[in-house]
Parts: sequence; structure tokens; C-alpha cells
Amino acid sequence: MQTIKCVVVGDGAVGKTCLLISYTTNKFPSEYVPTVFDNYAVTVMIGGEPYTLGLFDTAGQEDYDRLRPLSYPQTDVFLVCFSVVSPSSFENVKEKWVPEITHHCQKTPFLLVGTQIDLRDDAATIEKLAKNKQKPITFEQGEKLAKELKAVKYVECSALTQKGLKNVFDEAILAALEPPEPVKRRKCIIL
Repeated sequence: MQTIKCVVVGDGAVGKTCLLISYTTNKFPSEYVPTVFDNYAVTVMIGGEPYTLGLFDTAGQEDYDRLRPLSYPQTDVFLVCFSVVSPSSFENVKEKWVPEITHHCQKTPFLLVGTQIDLRDDAATIEKLAKNKQKPITFEQGEKLAKELKAVKYVECSALTQKGLKNVFDEAILAALEPPEPVKRRKCIIL
């Protein structure tokens, strides 16, 4: 049975662990415990073939910047996560996470994942953001950044309601199995 290694990265507290626990157990964890490293494995059927999806959770906190890349070798696909109600986590996708994974794994495909979409319409969250003259990140902003950073795709989900959750992992599997596009060679033509 083929194994697909999927590593989840992003700022601390954007919901990476909740995303994985909710997907693998159908339960939403009730308390926040910062992750050092965890892995989960699920069997998924793709085109009638069983695959083992190995899910690697990482710690977003800066204290783990030197430890985290140890989980990167042989990764088939990355999920780069940010919370749609945390503009700083969105900013860090470009400033920290994509540079980090592309430095260690140049050719590995990645998806940009907007998490906590259930909070996008939450009055208290919107009010809190407004105090800092901020707004939730829109789907369009996520899509635009994904294109700019050459992510395979932009997807969104809520680990709490499970909206879009299965789709995140379906898309990750497809990205891992998709052969990389051949590099378009430029030809020099002298007239």
C-alpha cells in the first residue's frame, strides 16, 4: 500500500492540530495544547486503491524552528495553514512558512489552507479584529496569495463544523499523486 506523507505547517494556534484530530477522529478537541510533534495515519481509497495518508503535525512556535524541519524529508505534500481571522498568520505564510518549506523541499507541492472559517462571521471575533483596524481574510485574498506563492490550490475549512475539511485532504492527496509539471524550457531563436 502506497504511503503519502503530508506535513502540516503554520503559525501556532491557527488550528493545525484541530484540523488533523477533527479529520482523523471526527471529534473536535476542546482544549489547546501546543504541539511538539505528532503523527496520525488514515487509510483512504483513491480510484479504488487504498493509500495510507501519513499526517505529520508540527509546532508553529519559534522555539521549534530548528527542530521542525526534521519532519520535512520525503514529504509528498505540505499543508501551509493560516487562520482566516488572524491576519498575522496570513502574513507569515509569505514571510516564513513558504520560504521555510521551499528551502528544505524545493519541488514538493503545497496547498494553502485557510482555517477557522466558522469564526469569519463570529461577532466577537470581528469586533476584536476591528479594534486593531483589521478584518478577516477573504477567500479571494487566500486565492490571490496561493497563486502568487505557486501553491497547488487554495482551500478553506473549519475543524469545528467540518465544513470543507474532507476536501482539504482530498486535494492534498491529489496534489501528492499529481506528477510535477515538466519545466517549460525557453528556446533561444536567432533570426
